[in-house]
Amino acid sequence: MVPESMNDPDLTALSQKLSFLVATCLKLKEENRLLRAKEMAWQMERAQLMEKNDAARSKVEAMISRLRTLEHES
Repeated sequence: MVPESMNDPDLTALSQKLSFLVATCLKLKEENRLLRAKEMAWQMERAQLMEKNDAARSKVEAMISRLRTLEHES
């Protein structure tokens, strides 16, 4: 039962507000889903870059070690 003080314009306004809230909620859910997907992609890229960085560091350290060995042999 609807109170008499809540007439048709009130119900219409309430309905519009509710529709807006539902639409906003759906939009935010989709935005959140997209952001989580982007975050996962960034995390994967970060892991790959860290692996490359470690490999490069190892190669540089090996080159320095070889140079030091050559220097001591001379």
